Amino acid sequence: MPVPTNHVDRVDSYFVCATPRTGSSLLLGLLESTGVAGHPQAYFRVPDEPLWAGRWRIPRGGDGGFDDAAFVRAALDAGRTDNGVFGAKLMWGTLDELVDRIGRLHPDAAGQDAALLERAFGRTRYVYLRRADVLAQAVSWLRAEQTQAWYVGGNGEISGGGGDGRAPHFDKDGIDGLLRTIDEHNAGWRAWFSAAGVRPHVVRYEDLDEDMVAVTREVLDFLGLDTPPGRAVAPRHHRQADDLNREWIRRYRAEPASGSTEPGADE
Repeated sequence: MPVPTNHVDRVDSYFVCATPRTGSSLLLGLLESTGVAGHPQAYFRVPDEPLWAGRWRIPRGGDGGFDDAAFVRAALDAGRTDNGVFGAKLMWGTLDELVDRIGRLHPDAAGQDAALLERAFGRTRYVYLRRADVLAQAVSWLRAEQTQAWYVGGNGEISGGGGDGRAPHFDKDGIDGLLRTIDEHNAGWRAWFSAAGVRPHVVRYEDLDEDMVAVTREVLDFLGLDTPPGRAVAPRHHRQADDLNREWIRRYRAEPASGSTEPGADE
C-alpha cells in the first residue's frame, strides 16, 4: 500500500469543485492515474445516481429508491485507492444535494456543511477548478449540451461520452445564458467557501492545459500525497475544442451586444 512521506497531513477525501467545461474530467483522470488520489468521479450527480446504484448492485426499494447510507458507502468503496484516499467531483448544483443527503444521515450536524462532509468523508479538502476564458467555457458548454458529448476518451464515467448524433449550431442567446450561469455558479462557490471556512486549492483550466503534470503534482502536494516512484501522470481524456469552437467565439464577439456582458474572468 503506497503511503506518502507527508502522511500526517494527508487527506481522507477531497472534492474537485467546478462548473462544466473547466477540464474537470481531464483533472480527475490525471489524479486517478497517480494511483494514490482515489478514483474520482461525479458520484453524486442526481441524474446519474440510479446508474451508479445499478453498477454497485445496491438493493432498490419498492418505490425504486435506494438507501442514502448504502449509496454513500458504495461511493466510498468505489472512489478509494488502496491507501484509503477518496476523490469525487462536485458541480455547484450538486453540492446542496449532497449536503442534504449527508444531513439526513447526521441530523445533529445539519446546517454545518463542511462539518457534515467531514463526518461522512473524514479529513476533507477542496480543489476549486475554474476557467479564466469564460466565453470559451460557455461555447464549449453549449456545444456539449447540444450534442450530449461531454468528453472524449474516458475514465470509467457512468454517462456523457457517447453523444446523440445531433449537429451543433451557433446560438448567441444560449451563450449569453451560459455566461450568466457560469458567473452565478462561480459566485456561488466563492460564497460557499467563505461561509464554510474552506480554503480551496485553486486550479485554472488554462494552467492545467499548459502543464498537466505540474498542476496535478501541485494538487497532490495540497492533498498531502506523493506519486509513487516511477508512476507516470497521464491524461485519459482528449481535447474537444476545435475550429468550430474558435469560429463560434469569433462570431459571438462580432455580433451586436444583446444586453448581457461577458463576466469578468478573474474576479
